Amino acid sequence: MTTTAPSPATWSELLGPRYRSTSAVLAGGVGLHAVNIFLTTSLLPTAIGELGRESLYAWSATVFMVASVISSMTVSRLLAHRGALGAYLFALAPFFAGTMICALSPSMEVLLVGRAVQGLGGGLLAGLSYAVLREALPEHLWARATALVSAMWGVGTLAGPAIGGLFAQLGQWRLAFVALAVVAAAIAAIAPRALPRTDRVRGGEPVPATSLVLLTLATIAISVAGILGNRTHMLALIAVGAAFIVLFLAWERRSPRRVLPQSTYTRGSSLKWIYLTIAVLASGTVSEAFTPLFGQRLAGLVPFAAGFLGAMMSVGWSVTMIFSSDITRPRAQTAAKIAGPLILAAGLLLTAALWRDDAGLGVVILWAGALAAAGAGIGLAFPHLMVAAMRSTDDEQEGAKAAAGLNTVELIAMAVGSAVAGVLVNLGAPSTLTSARVLFLGLGVIAAAGVFTAYRATRQAEHEVAGPS
Repeated sequence: MTTTAPSPATWSELLGPRYRSTSAVLAGGVGLHAVNIFLTTSLLPTAIGELGRESLYAWSATVFMVASVISSMTVSRLLAHRGALGAYLFALAPFFAGTMICALSPSMEVLLVGRAVQGLGGGLLAGLSYAVLREALPEHLWARATALVSAMWGVGTLAGPAIGGLFAQLGQWRLAFVALAVVAAAIAAIAPRALPRTDRVRGGEPVPATSLVLLTLATIAISVAGILGNRTHMLALIAVGAAFIVLFLAWERRSPRRVLPQSTYTRGSSLKWIYLTIAVLASGTVSEAFTPLFGQRLAGLVPFAAGFLGAMMSVGWSVTMIFSSDITRPRAQTAAKIAGPLILAAGLLLTAALWRDDAGLGVVILWAGALAAAGAGIGLAFPHLMVAAMRSTDDEQEGAKAAAGLNTVELIAMAVGSAVAGVLVNLGAPSTLTSARVLFLGLGVIAAAGVFTAYRATRQAEHEVAGPS
């Protein structure tokens, strides 16, 4: 276990001449994935108007999410078989192809095919950005690099709807996808001089087919549950998805072929608690999908203002993450990991209490502040949890798996969280006010559980460093 104190790190070093291209490629991969998600959401109403088949509208996000989860589970093996550069270029190929299919799609069915192909590439890009980061940068820069890469989700939340809305307003939704493809091609051109040509492993571990099937079935069930209107069917599918997740964990614990590192299932390991805390933090972000709707209906906000309100949580965690990465003292990092879920829970619960009908400007400002505070909790803890996962083992293969598993855990948490959010919103229906309160109350309770998992993660990590007494 690494116990040496990290060397001082600065933003000027990470973004300086030596690592500038590497930072741009790693951040650009996640940025592409994040912008694409939110850009497509803002473009779809216009695309549906041209392509028809409105009944397939909700499936755009579902096929993308399922494909992303499937591909994210193969990141560590792709990295081992192709090396850092080869794996990254391999991931950019389906993203570029899927984006062009979307741009040229003559029907909604073809667009869904494009979204699935995009998802395969996007899931790989997001996972590789964390895994390759571990290979491409020195350890003392991991915290800042993780903050930079993760902050791209906040950039996507802001830039995606703005860019998509602009192209949609101009009646050129297809050009938005072309622009994404051009950026993907530019990143592919930079990658050869930005990423290391790491060694490839011939043969390597076999693909954990059973684990992949179980987790894919869980994702499909939960994702479909999130788009159903019937509450009974929704709850039934969530139960099915939960059952598949239990089967997945039981199989992984005993099987030699795993998606997540072996240490995840080892008694006394901190990694499982780190993953659980990351999952709790990620699930809190699903509220962003509903906040613009609540803003429009409860305060009469115009769509642009409501969209900005929905982005406040991302603004909070993106900004805070940059500053949190400056924390280097071990005790302060431990405090940040535990305080993060606590602040997230407080922000969500405060927002639940602040929702009002016919809210005025003052109340809207309070909503924005509470949402930004909730996001700050995510940003405070996230970079230190990510680095803790990457440092959880000295074994290179297990370390790559631990880094790649971060994105898989995030995606699963967001899929599960979205389905749970759909149930909570339906519990409050038909009242928008009650739906808003129930959603944020439920997510706040889930976030509070993260205080316990973060505490266990830090305690187990201390025992691992100390070693057996």
